[in-house]
Amino acid sequence: MRFRPHRYLSFFVISLCSWPLFAEPIKVAEPKSTQMAAVAMPDLYSAKVAKQILFAGGNAVDAAVAAGFVLAVTYPEAGNLGGGGFMTLYTPTLQSDDTDTLAVQFLDYREKAPKAAFRDLYLDQDKQVIPYRSLVGYQASGVPGTVMGFWQAHQRFGSLPWQQLLQPAIEYAEQGFRVSQAIEDRAKWFQGWIVDKTTMPLNFMDYFGSLKANTLFKQPELALTLERIAKQGASDFYQGKTAQLLVDEMQAHNGLITLDDLNRYQAKWREPVVGEWLGRQVVSAPPPSSGGVAIVQLLKLKQLLAPQLQVALAQAKKDGIPEQVVKTHFYAELEKRVYADRAHFLGDPDFIKVPIKTLISSDYLKQRSQSILLDDISDSEKVRHGKLESPETTHFSIMDGQGNAVSNTYTLNMPFGSGVVIPGAGFLMNDEMDDFSKKPGVANVFGVVGGKANEIAPEKRMLSSMSPTILLKDGQLEMVVGTPGGSTIITSVFQTIVNVVEEGMSAQQAVDATRVHHQLLPVNQIAYNPELPEDVKDGLQMMGYHLKKNNYMGDVQIITHINGQWQAASDKRGVGVSDVFEVKSRE
Repeated sequence: MRFRPHRYLSFFVISLCSWPLFAEPIKVAEPKSTQMAAVAMPDLYSAKVAKQILFAGGNAVDAAVAAGFVLAVTYPEAGNLGGGGFMTLYTPTLQSDDTDTLAVQFLDYREKAPKAAFRDLYLDQDKQVIPYRSLVGYQASGVPGTVMGFWQAHQRFGSLPWQQLLQPAIEYAEQGFRVSQAIEDRAKWFQGWIVDKTTMPLNFMDYFGSLKANTLFKQPELALTLERIAKQGASDFYQGKTAQLLVDEMQAHNGLITLDDLNRYQAKWREPVVGEWLGRQVVSAPPPSSGGVAIVQLLKLKQLLAPQLQVALAQAKKDGIPEQVVKTHFYAELEKRVYADRAHFLGDPDFIKVPIKTLISSDYLKQRSQSILLDDISDSEKVRHGKLESPETTHFSIMDGQGNAVSNTYTLNMPFGSGVVIPGAGFLMNDEMDDFSKKPGVANVFGVVGGKANEIAPEKRMLSSMSPTILLKDGQLEMVVGTPGGSTIITSVFQTIVNVVEEGMSAQQAVDATRVHHQLLPVNQIAYNPELPEDVKDGLQMMGYHLKKNNYMGDVQIITHINGQWQAASDKRGVGVSDVFEVKSRE
């Protein structure tokens, strides 16, 4: 590597006995044989429920649905009824005869723009962005997709009764869950953050102002909503009483969502992105997520440039330069090109043509790799998209005893979404409209710049970085992984995969390792978490990078097969719980 000196540029532990009990014990059938299952979940409540569903004979989709609704109660900053997300599935024992041999599925239950939305919705008369209108308040929300997504997943693959899967969430809402210090702290921060972001009063504090660590928090209105959804399915949320409560609140405060918007909403089964890498199939999220395309691009670019990287590492060793300096710079060079492609090409495929196969093709990526520098920093202002021949979320990973797996990421966007709670229904609304390009070249709350492909349009799904990912090797499940983290999701998943497959780390080592992030803009800025050694910082600064320590950079949840054994791990950055355990197979 050539240096240019002139360019100096709580977890709160909760006793099991404090958890609310189910009204009736779940009955478990007689075992036939023992098999391994695993969960990696963002909190202990969702982990407990996912395991109970698997012990009761449910499959990975059953466990995902039950855990997803529990998180809407116990993880209110990101778990949700009023948001949306993506689910990547591997379902070899749940397939019909006409499905593909990889047995991979992808469900898009991302929010959609209301019909009243339009391109310049968040611009003033001078065509300037109105600060925070797409983030806070009643015009910030897209049409929610979570309830429909879980419903459609269950309709296709579920085995246990729908009502049984919602019962744990209902009981946590009725009886309460014990609040962690982390949730109390996030709620206090959010209330302070939104206080001057809108002139219209919000009701967040009416519902979440009493969150206090080590106390039981009950949500009676949310319990009633969950009971209606348990009895009526998705129809309650999209056509029934819950729908009416949501629309009444929106229209009373100049919101955009109507009953027609809710009635028209459907989740969508899409073909996942599948990329070949080191003898594996990387199965991940297609547009309107940018995650799958970006992760496959990063992995394949790294593979293409592996010989050059080894030369640079050898030279750095001779020069006494820390190896981590070279690798961090290398990742930054890859990432700035991937984020340039993201901004130009990616958006809702129902509205624009997204050239997925070309973007992840070897020919295209060879072209992209030619300008990557291993001894200097590429000029970010000159890095553009290629030429064609376009931080609050939560994730969980689940594998059942039959080898079926779910990688699920869903979100409200910001912690606690738009700050709007639906009275009488008790759930928070998302602020996902901020994920559209409000104006080409203007960054969203995560600093990501968008283009025309992701501009606002009625019933369009906004671009996302959520990247629920599954790796298959020889057609068999090898890894289930994902994370929250806004624009850092892509780079966190990429580095975690590399840590396991190429660096030989255990699951826990892989998710706990320091991660670095570069997204084209701000120019030459590398974010990191939790820490970089001082000599690595010095080396990167001498190259001309500006360093920023992020307070948060993901909460990876992984299940992976290493040396003949399954491992599960939850990121030390969060409060998650993971486990590998035996379940009994049943006829």
